[in-house]
Amino acid sequence: MSTPKRAFKIHGMDCAEETAVLKREVGPLVGGEANLAFDLLNGKMVLLEGASASSEAILQAIRATGMQAEEWTERQTGDGQGRPLALRARTTATILSAILILVALVVHATSGAGWLAALGWREVEGAHHVPLATRTIYALATLAASWFILPKAWLSARRLRPDMNLLMTVAVLGAIGIGEWLEAASVAFLFAVSLALEAWSLGRARRAVQSLLKLTSDSVHLFSDCGCGETKDVPPDQVKVGSRFQIRPGERIPLDGHVVEGEGEVNEASITGESLPRPKGPGSSLFAGSINGNTTLVGESTHPASDSVLSRIIRMVGEAQHRRAPMEQWVDRFARVYTPVVMGLAILVLVLPPLLNLGTWSAWFYRALVL
Repeated sequence: MSTPKRAFKIHGMDCAEETAVLKREVGPLVGGEANLAFDLLNGKMVLLEGASASSEAILQAIRATGMQAEEWTERQTGDGQGRPLALRARTTATILSAILILVALVVHATSGAGWLAALGWREVEGAHHVPLATRTIYALATLAASWFILPKAWLSARRLRPDMNLLMTVAVLGAIGIGEWLEAASVAFLFAVSLALEAWSLGRARRAVQSLLKLTSDSVHLFSDCGCGETKDVPPDQVKVGSRFQIRPGERIPLDGHVVEGEGEVNEASITGESLPRPKGPGSSLFAGSINGNTTLVGESTHPASDSVLSRIIRMVGEAQHRRAPMEQWVDRFARVYTPVVMGLAILVLVLPPLLNLGTWSAWFYRALVL
């Protein structure tokens, strides 16, 4: 795998759908999708060696997808507030859609039609007659569930690149067109639930990584070169290998190293999973992120802050998002063909049988929507 060259922070990249859109828009600018890698946990798009497009051209291509972006900086992390707010908005819209569907069912059933008609049973007389009040509530439920889907579907239609968002939107609009309001709202709601679950699971993974980041220390009590035993606080990334530092009782160990002075116990549960504190003495290993006990220790760094065990764990989690299993690559290739093929088959199902006098247009239109 090539080494990373440039990276961009993508605001609003919460699922595989967004990465697929970015691949289609940015891929041609950077010499193909093979030069792109994505870190969903941090909302990061990485350009690999060989991608020669200018940063401004890439940012314009990203903005054309409806997402916002900026160049990645070394100390940048995932969105602190934006992502939780976006996830809450998506969840709220989905819950609102469910509530409105239930309200519409109750209104329809209590208007004199009964529950069987409200549930759309075809053999029930009047099942297709939906009162205006019920239709209005179903329309609001559909709009709430589709609020985050419609912009992506519009982009897909405008660029003639059908995707799952467009497929669902066509199915919903078609169901409304034939008067199947319950089906339209249900399809939109279920699709919104799937997207909300994906964003929620990704959010949990982000919080897990952020909890690892909280284990890192902001400063190191570094011994001065004067040899007088005085210490000064410096950032961990400024400490050279072989430097001696002080670890006070109850503090997190800032760097990987070994003990040169002092004896005590260190809680390494956050790194090794060991539940009991481990005794430490001169020569014992120290791991950044573990917690010192009740004695003062003096350690000597053996690795820079960027190469500690904790840093490697965090980095490996992020790099795991870049790698794609062969099955995932095959699914991506399959998905590019699947959606347009399904839409093409649906059009054939709609057009050919009526032209061959094998049924009515309305019947085959419904079957095309089912497909």
